[in-house]
Amino acid sequence: MTEHKKIPSPDDEAKESSLLERASGAFGFDPFMPAPVPHRLAEDKMKRAKVRRRAEEKTEAPAPPADEAGSAPQASAVPAPADPGPVESGGEARQAGVPATLPPSQLTIERQVGAVALQGKRFAVDRELLRDQGLIVPDGAVNALVEEFRIVKRRLLESASQAGTARSRRVLICSPHPGEGKTFCASNLAIALAAERDSEVLLIDADFAKPSILSTFGLPKGPGFMDCLANDGIAPEDLVIGTDIPGLWVLPAGNQTNSDSEYLASRRTAEVLDRLSMGAPHRILIFDSPPALAASPAAELAKHVGQAVLVARADSTAQSALEDAVELLSACPDVKLMLNDAHFSPSGRKFGTYYGYGE
Repeated sequence: MTEHKKIPSPDDEAKESSLLERASGAFGFDPFMPAPVPHRLAEDKMKRAKVRRRAEEKTEAPAPPADEAGSAPQASAVPAPADPGPVESGGEARQAGVPATLPPSQLTIERQVGAVALQGKRFAVDRELLRDQGLIVPDGAVNALVEEFRIVKRRLLESASQAGTARSRRVLICSPHPGEGKTFCASNLAIALAAERDSEVLLIDADFAKPSILSTFGLPKGPGFMDCLANDGIAPEDLVIGTDIPGLWVLPAGNQTNSDSEYLASRRTAEVLDRLSMGAPHRILIFDSPPALAASPAAELAKHVGQAVLVARADSTAQSALEDAVELLSACPDVKLMLNDAHFSPSGRKFGTYYGYGE
C-alpha cells in the first residue's frame, strides 16, 4: 500500500517552483528564451610562422622508433636558429662578428663591392715647381714641413682606421676664407700620405670656380669631377690622372658650371664617391674644396666625407669665422682644426733640426 505522505501535492509543487516557471509550463514560453551559451567558446587556431633553417639543418632527422605500446615517443623541441641580422643593400649580412656592446646607432654597414682600379695616364710632376711653391718635394730632404704633415697624416689615418669605413677615408680640406692656405695644405697632405707603404691617394680638385690643383703640380688640363657628376655615363676612374709620384693620383675639377652646388646635392655624388672609395681600404680621398664662407660646395661635400680639416691662418683668421665655418661643416662627424703659417711655438718645437736641416 502506497504511503500518501510521500505523494507530492499541488501545494508542494507550487512552493518549489516560481510563478514564471509554472506559467512557462502551462503556456509554453520556452521558444522565447535565449539560446543556451556554452561555458567556454572554442578558440581559433593561431597561425604560426614558418622557421627558415640553414641549408645544413634542412635534412630531417630519422623518425624515432616506436615504444612497446606501438606509439612513437614525443620528440623534443628543436630551438629555432638565431636571427640572421639586418639585410644590407647588397645582400644578407650576419652580425656574428659585431661586438655585443656596440650600440645599433653606431653600426655602419657598407655594400661589399670590388675596388675600382685607378689606371689613368701618368704625367711627370715638376719637382722644381713644387719647391718654388714651398711644397713637400718627394724623396727630398726631411725638414720641418715634412715632419709637420707627418703628424697631421697620422691623426687622419688613425681616425680612418678606428672607423673602418669608406666615408672615414674621405677627407675634406677647407678654410673659412680665401688665401688661408687650403690648397697648400691639401697638396702637402696628399704628397705626405702617398709616401705611406701599400697605400694610394686620390687628390680631388673640388674648387670648381677657381681650380688650382693641376697648375700646382704642373699637370695638363682635362675633364674631371664635375663632368662625371653632370653625366651619368662617365665613369670617374676614366678621368683620373696619374703622376710619377708613387701612390698619388689626381682628379681635376672639370668644366665650370653655374650649378655646381646643385650637382653636388644630387644622388650622383654619392654614387661617384662610393665607386672611388668602397672596396679600397688603402685608398684615401683628399678634397680641395672652396672656402666654406665664400661658396656652398664645401657644405655639400661635408655630407659625404668622414673627416674635415679646417685650415686657419695664424694672426689672420677670426674666431667668429671659424665658428661659422664649423657650423656649415656640421654634417661631417669629425672636424679638425689646422693652424697654418704659424711662426711661434710655445713649446719651442723646431722640426727638422734633429736631422741637420735647421731653419
